[in-house]
Amino acid sequence: MAIIGNKNIKELVGTVVSTKMSKTLVVKVDTVKMHPLYKKRYVRSKKYYAHIEDNSTISVGDVVRIRAHRPTSKLKRWIYIDTVKKVQK
Repeated sequence: MAIIGNKNIKELVGTVVSTKMSKTLVVKVDTVKMHPLYKKRYVRSKKYYAHIEDNSTISVGDVVRIRAHRPTSKLKRWIYIDTVKKVQK
């Protein structure tokens, strides 16, 4: 959670899956959940569409931070903040 002013705004960290759309990133976020009966942990993945001004510096595989934002289009409700880790090529 990021605190901006007096609001708690949700932030997620995930891996870039696609940069093919203009001004849009597709970010896959993994969360670890626990089964209520068997107590086994498992990983759930979800894809988020994030707005970015210029995606020339970001490539597939980079780990990025995104923040909840007002809706930009039909699917985009997140905005790109910064890159946590670059992928080595």
